[in-house]
This record gives sequence, structure tokens and C-alpha cells, in this order.
Amino acid sequence: MKPTSPRQMAVNISLITSFIAAVVLLLMILSNKSDNLWPILFGILFIFIAVYIVVYYMLNSFIFEKINPIYKTIHQKNIPEKDLRRNLEDKDIVSEVNDEVINWARNKTKEIAQLKQMARYRKEFLGNVSHELKTPIFNIQGYVLTLLDGAIDDPDINKKYLKKTEKSINRMISIVEDLEAITKLESGELELKYENFDIVDVIKDVFEAQELKAKERGARLTFASKYDKSIKVYADKERIYQLVTNLIVNSINYGRENGRTTVSFLDMGENILVEVTDNGLGIKESEIPRIFERFYRVDKSRSREQGGTGLGLAIVKHIIEAHGQTINVRSTPGKGTSFAFTLQKATKK
Repeated sequence: MKPTSPRQMAVNISLITSFIAAVVLLLMILSNKSDNLWPILFGILFIFIAVYIVVYYMLNSFIFEKINPIYKTIHQKNIPEKDLRRNLEDKDIVSEVNDEVINWARNKTKEIAQLKQMARYRKEFLGNVSHELKTPIFNIQGYVLTLLDGAIDDPDINKKYLKKTEKSINRMISIVEDLEAITKLESGELELKYENFDIVDVIKDVFEAQELKAKERGARLTFASKYDKSIKVYADKERIYQLVTNLIVNSINYGRENGRTTVSFLDMGENILVEVTDNGLGIKESEIPRIFERFYRVDKSRSREQGGTGLGLAIVKHIIEAHGQTINVRSTPGKGTSFAFTLQKATKK
């Protein structure tokens, strides 16, 4: 049932009040038993109309004056009272304001929830950064103090500890550089330099650069088939190299001993699908939605030992999104994982 509008309510109350006033007046006059009724009837009609007009405008003004400030406050608009009255005089103002208040409350609830989530995210992020930097800093401190305590005079020990110090420093540099890259990608400050290039050659360069790391774990880096012809894409070559490197290194770190990482390509019309697959330990289905989060690690015990910053996949996701493309993950625990992303085909010149 549709609620009665304030305007209709004012009309109804005015009619009832006028009718009651007219009836009372009529009864009072009839009690005097006057013979001439026409003046009396005209007087009653006049009273009826007068009371109706007075009551209607009093009620209408009262309701409008109560609703007007609420409505203007909600919308935060400097609307003249005459214009606002003209806009709302044919509407159910109470229902309008009620709907507005409900919508406003819902929006504010969502905003508060988002702010709380952002606060938790910042707190967690700062905690993760602190934790990641603490390890190399404490390592450096330990090595330096050992050297200062006398180990610096031993050629074998000082060289060993200096190399470990350098390793920890490089780890700190990697974390800072990765954080800087993510910040630029998220804020849009990093301008992509698009060009046409052969994605097969980029993968080969990454294989060559990661050959030593792969050998240490007995991993093989291969293509799914022999790609004799070039596969040209249109993207930022440097960033795609970084993206592929992160995926290959991730597959080596999380793959099984003597495992295999395979790269394949699929023509999808306007795009090229690049798929990086390994036969490693795989990822649980419950963890897949979180693998692109900063510092999130599937195997927390092994990641730091392998030297990962925990930011690689987050960078991958941001690079792909900056190109306006997509990346998907398929994984089966105990069998392996596949990362598939798309790149735009090279533009013809």
C-alpha cells in the first residue's frame, strides 16, 4: 500500500477540520431556530472554505519547513526554498527523505568498512615491510660486529662475512626496488614504453639469465615446442622481461628438485596467450586468491631461504593490469602450477 504523501495528508486534515467546523456552526445556528436559512448556508460555506484554506496552508508549511532542512542537508545543495518547494511539491517528501537517509546510511556504512579494511591493509603492509627488512639488517649487524670483534684479521673469515654482508645488502636493495616499482605502477606514475618485439626472444633471454639458478635446483627451462618463427607483441619490453623473470624465478623457487618449467604460446586473435607451467608442488585452491598480494607466501618456510622478496607476483599482476591485459592461475597440489597472461599482438606499420 502506497503511503499517503504530506500534501494529501494536509488536504485530508483540512477537509475534516473544515467539515467539523461547519457542522458545529450549523448546529449552533439551528439551535436558534432561525427562519431564514440561506444566509446561514452561505455563512457555513464561507466558514468551510476559510477553515480549509487556513488549515491546509498551515499544515503544508509546517511539514515542508520540517522536511526542507533535512532534504537540503542530505544533498548538500544551496537550493532556494521556492525552487525546492517547486521540485518536491508533487512528491511524497517523507518517503523521498526516508529513502535518501537509508541510502546515505548504507553508503556511509560501506565507506566505514572500506576505511577499516584499508587501515588493516596498511597495518599489515607496514608489518610485512618491517619484518622483511629486519632480517637482512640484523644479518648485516651480526656480520659487522663479528668482524669488529677480531674476525677482520682472519683473511678467510673476513672475506666470507663480507660476502654475506653484500648478499644481505642486495636483498634490501631488491625489496626497496620492488616496493618502488609497485608504488609507481599503482599510482600510474610509471609510463609504459610500448614497442613491437619478439616475445620468444624475451623468454630466451630470461632462460639464459636464470640458467645458473635453475641448475642449482636441477630445474629445466624449456619451450612447449620449437618456435622457429617470431611471435611479435606490442608492449613495454622491459616490464614484460621483468614480469617473465618473476614468473620463471617463482617456478624455480617453488618447483620440485629436478623439476621442469615450460613456456608455451597461443594465438588468440588480437592477443597472444603466454603460459608458464611447472610440475612443482602446486598451490591449494584456498590460497590462489591471495598469491598476488604483497608479501604473501604459499610456503613461508622456504621463500626467504630462496631469496624471494614476496613481491614478485604482486609486481606481475600490476604490470599486466597496466597493459590492460589479464592473468590467470591454475594449480593442482602435487602436480604443478600454470600462470597464463595475455599480450596484445604487434601493430602493423
